[in-house]
Amino acid sequence: MTAVPLADAPQNAECTPPARGATPRRTARGYATGKADYLARLRKIEGQVRGLQKMIENDTWCPDVVTQVGSVTRALQEVVVGLLNDHLRHCVATAVRTSDIDGERALNELTGTIRQVIRL
Repeated sequence: MTAVPLADAPQNAECTPPARGATPRRTARGYATGKADYLARLRKIEGQVRGLQKMIENDTWCPDVVTQVGSVTRALQEVVVGLLNDHLRHCVATAVRTSDIDGERALNELTGTIRQVIRL
């Protein structure tokens, strides 16, 4: 997963979440340069999940199923780490450079996002 180089980073407005009820706007996100990689990884994970379903249908031995669940979980965690890295290097860094208030807001939002992720 690659982050957008800071010099080429789009404007901070592209990092702000859409307003609730508003028509979503297509903007470049922090993960834009790695989008194809993220989609490929997620498709692979989707295939792994389908494989898990088949394992259950075929009454596969429990430890084998659990091992595969762990593999899918780790793959999703790698996607999360990549997305957080891209967001930090793109959106948060841009906000911090913009102003103290924007930087504080972006860091608080990032902290909240990390909290959500680690609530496994």
